[in-house]
Amino acid sequence: MVHDPRHGGAPIPAQPPATDALDDEQVVLDFFAQPENLPLAMIAAEHLDELRRELNNTFWQEMRSHLNALLTEHGLPWRTNPTEDRNMEDCLVGVHLQPASDARIFLRPFMEQQFSGDSYRIYFGLIWSSAPDGAQKNLPEITELAQAMDNAGFRKGDDIFAWLWLPWHPRSRAFLTSFGMQREAFMKEAMQPWEDLLLEFGDLLQHANHALENSGNSATVSLESLRSTLPTHKS
Repeated sequence: MVHDPRHGGAPIPAQPPATDALDDEQVVLDFFAQPENLPLAMIAAEHLDELRRELNNTFWQEMRSHLNALLTEHGLPWRTNPTEDRNMEDCLVGVHLQPASDARIFLRPFMEQQFSGDSYRIYFGLIWSSAPDGAQKNLPEITELAQAMDNAGFRKGDDIFAWLWLPWHPRSRAFLTSFGMQREAFMKEAMQPWEDLLLEFGDLLQHANHALENSGNSATVSLESLRSTLPTHKS
């Protein structure tokens, strides 16, 4: 079954920090709270923001590497691409897949972080590569895939075909600490949604994308056939 964030299983420490750790943290906070230490606090904050961004980028790079290995292992017809923040240089926010064939319209698996409320959170699912027409939305293969994902608890959106929130906040201290200190175990858990999506729904997804590709070809053939029936203009 699909990894359901409502049932836990996230690679985030379940136990609160020990008391002595909390005491040490308070000592540091009290130090930076002193007016004379404010310049030092600002320097530390800038470096910590950069460290968060670097760790966040490393997480998505590791995700892409693990995903490439999964695709190779199962011979899946996809290639990986990073998703970058449009408003910030050198800032990764996710990974998405591109079909091996040059299809004009398809359903693309993705995983991405989105600002929600007061923090970033990761979600994943399938998104349209471009806006489908009514006929494409109602293809039997598309409706079959939509029903299967609805049964698995995925949500629907206008541009997003199906999606689910995951329980991970990629800029949070708990997330980055766990990733930095327990990387292999962390990434194994983080790959589970990809495995569920690509392996459980893989056949349905391939059939849906194949039907979309054929629908585009049919439209092209129909247009060419229509043009061939038009009278030739003579000067």
